[in-house]
Amino acid sequence: MKRTIVVLLQAGVLLLRAQTPAPRWTPPRTPDGHPDLQGTWTNSTLTPLERPAEFAGKAVLTDAEAQAYEKRILEQSNRDRRDGGPEADVGRAYNELFFDRSGGMVKINGQVHTSIVVDPPDGRIPPLTPEARARIERDRAYARQHPADQASDRSLTERCLFWATAGPPMLPGPYNNLYQIYQTGDNVLIESEMIHESRIIPMDGRPHLGPAIRRWTGDPRGHWEGDTLVIETTNFNDKTKFHGASENLKVTERLARVAPDQIVYRFTIDDPSTFTKPWTGELTLAATDERIFEYACHEGNQALIDILAGARAQEKKK
Repeated sequence: MKRTIVVLLQAGVLLLRAQTPAPRWTPPRTPDGHPDLQGTWTNSTLTPLERPAEFAGKAVLTDAEAQAYEKRILEQSNRDRRDGGPEADVGRAYNELFFDRSGGMVKINGQVHTSIVVDPPDGRIPPLTPEARARIERDRAYARQHPADQASDRSLTERCLFWATAGPPMLPGPYNNLYQIYQTGDNVLIESEMIHESRIIPMDGRPHLGPAIRRWTGDPRGHWEGDTLVIETTNFNDKTKFHGASENLKVTERLARVAPDQIVYRFTIDDPSTFTKPWTGELTLAATDERIFEYACHEGNQALIDILAGARAQEKKK
């Protein structure tokens, strides 16, 4: 009888342990008591911004499905392939060496996401407003009629002025996906490897700049909600046009360090002048020992001159 009771007690202890959740990981703290987000992080991932049609109605994948998808995408996107003939080969431009495909699919709380966009639930960016469609079409019409009248007719990335992946929001690009975070008592600084952009985020509660002052990466303000860093950015200029957005864009970012090597990064895009409703994306930043080197965007040196010269030569042939 005593042996039976002991066995039952042991079984009860094992069952209780199985039902007790693992203790929540506690992030290290800075001297002012907030979570320490400092270090170098990468957001490289193979998960697309919007959910592919093949995954319609499917927000998450099994590990096996994710591995199969990653294998296929890596094979299809390999720039060192030599199939398709000379034209396809030239069209692939840079060799595979230049591309960062180090990240797998976005995995949060054990679930592999099929898209960075998590809201709306279909994983797609909401439709544009009629106002935005008209604005974008005007821009495209002008670009078709004036592709290279002057340097300002060329894209911001081609002119080495701005790259949307630098943030906000911080989205993965084909390469240079590193970010370095620094914290002081009054500010957070996020340095992007792409075009060596640095965002200084005041944490002292000051109000946003007046509406007359506009910036390439907006005017950020940060605060803590528990262990989550929240950054609200407004006052964008009318040039960056994130996915067609206007200068009325507001980006709200949330960074929570959930493990020694992982930050969950969530952002919400709100621009009633452009999108029919706000939308939200979620991905992870992974800790890395890689170093950020200065990004030398040389296209602005000779390539831009050559483009304009080529346009003038084409005009003479007409």
